[in-house]
Amino acid sequence: MGVVHVSNPATGEIIHSLQTSTKEEVTAKVDKAQLAFPSWKALTAYDRSKLLIAWAAMIRENRQELGELITLENGKPLAEALGEVDYAVSYIDWYAEEAKRIYGRTIPTHVPNKRLSVTRQPIGVVAAITPWNFPAAMMTRKAAPALAAGCTFIVKPAEETPLTTIRLIELAHRAGIPEDAVQYVLADAPMVGEIFTSHKAVRKITFTGSTAVGKLLLSQCAQTVKHATMELGGHAPIIVAEDANIAVAVEQTIIAKYRNAGQTCVSPNRLIVHENIAATFTEALVAKVKELKVGNGMEADVSVGPVINRKGFDKIQDQIQDALSKGADAAVGGGHNVDEEQGFYFVEPTVLTNVSADAKIMTEETFGPVIPIVTFKELDEAIAIANDSLYGLATYFFTESYKTGTYLSENLDYGIVGWNDGIISAAHAPFGGMKESGMGREGGTEGIEPYLETKYVSMSL
Repeated sequence: MGVVHVSNPATGEIIHSLQTSTKEEVTAKVDKAQLAFPSWKALTAYDRSKLLIAWAAMIRENRQELGELITLENGKPLAEALGEVDYAVSYIDWYAEEAKRIYGRTIPTHVPNKRLSVTRQPIGVVAAITPWNFPAAMMTRKAAPALAAGCTFIVKPAEETPLTTIRLIELAHRAGIPEDAVQYVLADAPMVGEIFTSHKAVRKITFTGSTAVGKLLLSQCAQTVKHATMELGGHAPIIVAEDANIAVAVEQTIIAKYRNAGQTCVSPNRLIVHENIAATFTEALVAKVKELKVGNGMEADVSVGPVINRKGFDKIQDQIQDALSKGADAAVGGGHNVDEEQGFYFVEPTVLTNVSADAKIMTEETFGPVIPIVTFKELDEAIAIANDSLYGLATYFFTESYKTGTYLSENLDYGIVGWNDGIISAAHAPFGGMKESGMGREGGTEGIEPYLETKYVSMSL
């Protein structure tokens, strides 16, 4: 048993210390989830729906507290944190209704004395591993459909931001959801991953995080043939066509790129701008980036908070320095405010121009408030640059032409497409990627499917 110190990334101050669980304690919690499964599964869909609605109401009553908690342990501006709480609740709202929409079907029979039917049933115990960048929304996006389907749920939150998840689960219990039906564990990540993927009671793994860890979990899941949903890395491009509305493109790029200090899986990582408008677009973008204030997210006028930790900061700085060494220019930003002793890391919102194609930032996910600009002449050239990636989670483009937009949306190899839109996520829409960005979808009607098994019944009369 160890201790996790949760610190405020804006100040380095330790805000809470938590005991971690042993291997035996984690296993015991999975066992409890298995014991709770039959009774939770036996509830009607309407009863589960009512409990989810009650949970959502509890979260709304504690919205301000949860928002402040997210900002304290994650660093994002309070306005963004409150928006995340609303986003998190939207998943509970949606799946409270989807619980009542789990339908089977009757199949026309091929002989007179048979009846053929298909039913859906919960898959069993679900184990989730969630990231630090959206500690509320990534938890509810997994828990809500699992619970709605009749599964019991156990989650390991990131060690950087466990407090939000713990509070959400406390509120779930206060709303009436049984304690063993929704639980959390806080322990060594590799150890938890090994238990989740090897325990015979766990029938599904759902993970949001890096592609490298996702691959490891998938290989471990193979040993017990567990179902898995993987929402992994991204390297989102933005294509700005020659006919784009530049004001809209700049506004939406700012929103998409610099929220949560660029630390989102759908954050744009490459700007691909038509050469005829590149200068005008860059000038407009730089002017808006200069208006962004960096600082403690609890301050009302701050729009960009800190980077989560030293590891994240080092990666960002490595990409910036690599790009500059290969001929890039910092049109704005490039600096930082770091206090190693206190333990906080701020990076200035940065736009890089004249970026070489072989710069690291053109192929590696950044997870920071930095974006490079490259230019294109022909649309197919932009598509080729955008698709030249191992990842395929999200992409964005800006054009006023229906023909151009349709061509782009059909030829970009990404699971989520923003057309003149920088805010692309919604509880009622499927979220997920292609290629090494993962497998499966979360959100929408598709989001409850991974928590259900299909059963076919052939009855002879």
